[in-house]
Amino acid sequence: MREKDYNLERIRMISFIMVIVIHVTNYFCRAFGVISTGEYMFSLILDTLSRVSVPCFFMITGALLLGREESLEKHCKRLLRFISVLAVWSAVYYFWNILYMKTPYDIREILYAPTEAHLWYLYAMIPIYCVMPFFQIMCRGMNRKMEHAFLLVITGGVIFNYIISLQNGEPYYDLPLIGDRAYSYYLFLGYYIYKYGNDIKKISQKTAAAVFGVCIALASVLTWRISVLRGEHYERVLEYGCPLIVIAAMAFFLFMIRQEELLMKKSRRIKQMIDACCGCSFGIYLIHILFLDTYKKHLEPETISAWIAVPGLIVGILAASFFCIYVLRKFKIGRKIT
Repeated sequence: MREKDYNLERIRMISFIMVIVIHVTNYFCRAFGVISTGEYMFSLILDTLSRVSVPCFFMITGALLLGREESLEKHCKRLLRFISVLAVWSAVYYFWNILYMKTPYDIREILYAPTEAHLWYLYAMIPIYCVMPFFQIMCRGMNRKMEHAFLLVITGGVIFNYIISLQNGEPYYDLPLIGDRAYSYYLFLGYYIYKYGNDIKKISQKTAAAVFGVCIALASVLTWRISVLRGEHYERVLEYGCPLIVIAAMAFFLFMIRQEELLMKKSRRIKQMIDACCGCSFGIYLIHILFLDTYKKHLEPETISAWIAVPGLIVGILAASFFCIYVLRKFKIGRKIT
């Protein structure tokens, strides 16, 4: 059994917190013009900083699974688990939205739109897991030159798709293996960086941190500027296919996997804390919208200042979600659905 890499686990732990940050700050960013400029900018900066989280989840999957040799049976079990989790939580959010949020949803649309928006991640992962065994074989069969060439080709494809989408268009044919989204791209990117990250001497840790900072700053400024010109919050710069977010995620992931593990090697307690958090991370992702929706149902973005509401919601939702999932995972059925 492969020894756990705590650099990857740290990325996972930071990323699931960032996902909550995105969903909380989005609520306030979309209130552009209603809340003050300072509140908007505060929410926007946190939102932009956290945008690397979802790419990191895909990159962690690629780092851990691509290139590995696994039985077809193991792939089937992994796929069936995701399908069962999607079925359970789709039902949870269907009844939650119908009975509590009073949000209409046509169950006949289940194949095209999730019952709750954040479940899109499961919709993206299921097709990826369907082709994972073939993707693994492909990666095992490539040398470094071929891997590098493949990365260049799919990077070009992702950038091309994004530019075309800004013109409200789409290519007549999508690039095979990555389709019209960037998710499979991040899968391979994570595999490549994890495999060769320590060999990339030209990019120091300081450079990686600087690149991350510059990209996040540019994305924030561009989003703010375009939002001002349009008179409403503009989100296209924050999409996962945007080159600024791609480069920021790449720099962040590279920086994190090259961190020394000396502190964790000396502290068993830190490892236990990370294990506990990461063990609940998937469940926290699944359940946290219940708490955020409750806030949205009763309070408008301008009701409480974003300076207070944003950090309060992040901490409160994180704590409540962790407690619920920690208790739920004490039971066998709870572990199966989280």
